[in-house]
Amino acid sequence: MMLTTLALVALLVTSLWLYNKHRHSYWAKRGILSPPALPLLGNFIEIVAGKPGRWTFDEKVYRNYTKGGLGGAYFLLSPILYISDPETVKQILVKDFDHFSERQSFTSLHENDRAMNEMLFNANGERWKRLRNLMTPTFTSGKLKNMFHLVSEKADALKAFCLKEAAKKPHVNVKKACGRFTIDTIASCAFGLECNSFEDEDAVFPAKVQPFFAAGVLRMLKFAAVSAVPFVTGLMDVGVFPEEKFFFRQVAEETIAARRKGAKRGDFLDLLLEAQASEENSPDDETKAKILDDTTIISQSILFIIVGYDTTATTIAIASYLLSKNPEAQQRLRQELQEIVKEEGKLTYQAVMDAKYLDACIMETLRLYPPAPNLERVCSKDYKIPGSNITVRKGDIIEVPLWSIHHDEKYWPEPEVYNPDRFMPENKADIVPYTHMPFGGGPRNCIAMRFALIKGSTIHAIF
Repeated sequence: MMLTTLALVALLVTSLWLYNKHRHSYWAKRGILSPPALPLLGNFIEIVAGKPGRWTFDEKVYRNYTKGGLGGAYFLLSPILYISDPETVKQILVKDFDHFSERQSFTSLHENDRAMNEMLFNANGERWKRLRNLMTPTFTSGKLKNMFHLVSEKADALKAFCLKEAAKKPHVNVKKACGRFTIDTIASCAFGLECNSFEDEDAVFPAKVQPFFAAGVLRMLKFAAVSAVPFVTGLMDVGVFPEEKFFFRQVAEETIAARRKGAKRGDFLDLLLEAQASEENSPDDETKAKILDDTTIISQSILFIIVGYDTTATTIAIASYLLSKNPEAQQRLRQELQEIVKEEGKLTYQAVMDAKYLDACIMETLRLYPPAPNLERVCSKDYKIPGSNITVRKGDIIEVPLWSIHHDEKYWPEPEVYNPDRFMPENKADIVPYTHMPFGGGPRNCIAMRFALIKGSTIHAIF
């Protein structure tokens, strides 16, 4: 009996070793360099727990293991192909998008995570295409222009708060203040609610949103496990979303019920309900299942918080810091905005969008500190990379190391220097295409890009 048990254990260990060796030799067999991989884990630890952030591992691959614009790594046993050549990036994100239209799927069986399963960023295939087409009209310039006053009101509140804080304290916590502005704006534009978190230090909305951004190794491990073995994690009752998700679901449900009784506001929730009604009345979709149901709308509302809160608050805070460290740029920006106000009488949506140096300051901030350090796609059908003998197999993960490309001296002279002039109209022709992609690229870029820019631009316009 003992010998049988030992034999089975030996067989299991040998099988795991052989499978691990097979998987972790994937790139070597194709002539692609990759950093050393741990048994079964691959480069997982460096990817999820590297200090000070994920970009440090990407930079390691970019600088030391990239040959001909291609480098490799392993997320557990899954191979990752790093694409760093701008022309190849364009080919994959745009020209051959049909091969790379999907992202890694996340389907959790835990009750807390049902909303995440329905979110746009987690959709693939025909569902993503239909959902994206339905939601895109809610982010047009015309629709955003109608919501500009909502963002502007919150920016005025932020200005008043910072002046009040500066009068009684030697320092102002700009990141915290920008976070309050961002959550107030999202609550107003996505949920139609007035948080007034500048006046109420214990406001419920900001308190409930914080757990969504309590990142840690354990949470990353849960994400990896749910992505890799959703059935097993479902049986083990493993979830990723915090309990606070139920608060936002209840808020959204109550707000939807109020809107259907006639309480219109002209915000994103109204626009999504209009899109839902349009889908229900569309004769073109009679044979298709409707995808924009109430659960999906609630999920997109929560998505606004997840993707729009910390990224926008951090970008605004960093932009403010960079301007404070570069007084000449700050004065030049102030002069541009003063001239706009003098000419227009006030800051309007179009005036803010047309402010060239303001846009350059935001774009340079996003170059130095992109909200996401990389772009990820999953190959949906075998694809031969142009100009190489490398074939990407179905299921392979593609990574574009944005942070590293944004900081490469080959594309950006003195890349660590804050220089908004790079993005002024007369210099934009010098920028190599697909070397600046803070909002992604191709058909799957950030759908809320304009809204994010409005928030960032409005703040600096008012300051």
